[in-house]
Amino acid sequence: QVQLVESGGDSVQAGGSLKLSCAASGVPKTRYCMAWFRQVPGKEREGVAMLDTATGPTYYADSVKGRFTISQDDARMTLTLQMNSLKPEDTAMYYCAAGKKFLWQRCGADGSITFNVWGQGTQVTVSS
Repeated sequence: QVQLVESGGDSVQAGGSLKLSCAASGVPKTRYCMAWFRQVPGKEREGVAMLDTATGPTYYADSVKGRFTISQDDARMTLTLQMNSLKPEDTAMYYCAAGKKFLWQRCGADGSITFNVWGQGTQVTVSS
């Protein structure tokens, strides 16, 4: 059974950096997508970055390209999101998520992957 626990959220000034971590247990080596989502109250949840546990990063939202990096350690026990050059609009609750995939599927934000395991979230606040 996959379980996820996020940490690393904090309050920072614009231009600063944060590293979010997601302690993951029970994640298989293949046929799984791992992702970071974020949500602001009153707005839809947004997929920020995703990776295939077998091949690595597969998706970044346009709003974070070049600033955020998703990665996993070799044992797939920790999923991280390195966030640089933070902006006030990055303020949100950030969630780690996992979902199964068929071999031919790509881990992306098109809605084809059902992320059915979620962490509790960690708050990121960026002040101007």
